Amino acid sequence: MNTQQPSDAAAHPDAAAQLHHRLGALDPDNYTAEKCAHYADQIAEIRELKRERRAVVLAHNYQRPEIFEVADFIGDSFELARNSREVRDAEVIVFCGVHFMAETAKVFNPERKVLLPDMRAGCSLAESVTAEALADRRDELLPLYPDLKIVSYVNCTADVKALSDACCTSANAARVVNAIDSDHILFVPDQNLANYVQTQTAKQIISWDGNCYVHHQITPEEVLKVKAGMPGVIVIAHPECRKDVLAIADEVLSTSAMMRYAKESPADKFLIVTECGLSDRLLLEVPNKHFYKACKLCRYMKMITLEGTLDSLRHLRYAIELPDDVRAGAKRALERMLELGA
Repeated sequence: MNTQQPSDAAAHPDAAAQLHHRLGALDPDNYTAEKCAHYADQIAEIRELKRERRAVVLAHNYQRPEIFEVADFIGDSFELARNSREVRDAEVIVFCGVHFMAETAKVFNPERKVLLPDMRAGCSLAESVTAEALADRRDELLPLYPDLKIVSYVNCTADVKALSDACCTSANAARVVNAIDSDHILFVPDQNLANYVQTQTAKQIISWDGNCYVHHQITPEEVLKVKAGMPGVIVIAHPECRKDVLAIADEVLSTSAMMRYAKESPADKFLIVTECGLSDRLLLEVPNKHFYKACKLCRYMKMITLEGTLDSLRHLRYAIELPDDVRAGAKRALERMLELGA
């Protein structure tokens, strides 16, 4: 039973009505007036707890729309890594994303409490590589390529980052690879992103056999069907998609670049080919344009809920902890990313 005092939203029903107006436009069946009133109460309590706990909420672009209402910053992996490093006054960071992202926040904030609302929120891509397997593969390749360097996509665990010469995100992967002092790059763990980077560099990319299940299951047939039924639509695809999907896209962009492109482009019809959460954010922030979905839901991202975020702040759970050596190694690789890929 909820024993909390009545929230600001209950005292001011216009907050619920405003929320219903915003979110109901995305999905009227899911964001009913009753549900939005419930969310408004939770949002008000989260905001109060943020003040009491001196907490900030960081949220990835793929989160549920109601999570955006309590986030202090929303972004992609690169932006979130940078903002994690720049947190100043907060004592608590609640990370509304997946486990490896919360680890990155802990890497940059060892003295702060970093919370992940649901510890089940993992990542199929991050799970495709372990530190032990990466070390074995590195040792196999070094006799063949003495200049070999490891570049790890941030969608990996902290101990994998710690073995890497630099990290990267989809926004800066090509820049990092081209800037690093080697002609041979072992790129982990996303094979699709590695294939895309290979088109942007003269260096030899040796890829890991991993993929994001969300992006990998999007097919060119799905994209072509939408294009055929909607002449003039601009197709924007994430580089984690398969190369046959990227081949029919008008633009291949990271999620943050998708946001900028959609806002600045004179076009008003876009097919967004990535996880569906980004389309929701675009619909909220650019209501004068039309965004269509050739996307899938990430079951891990959607494990983070408003109720779970509230519970996390109430009880200060679940805390992310890292061994000192792993944290130091991961920080070195992440700092290298920020240096090379800015």
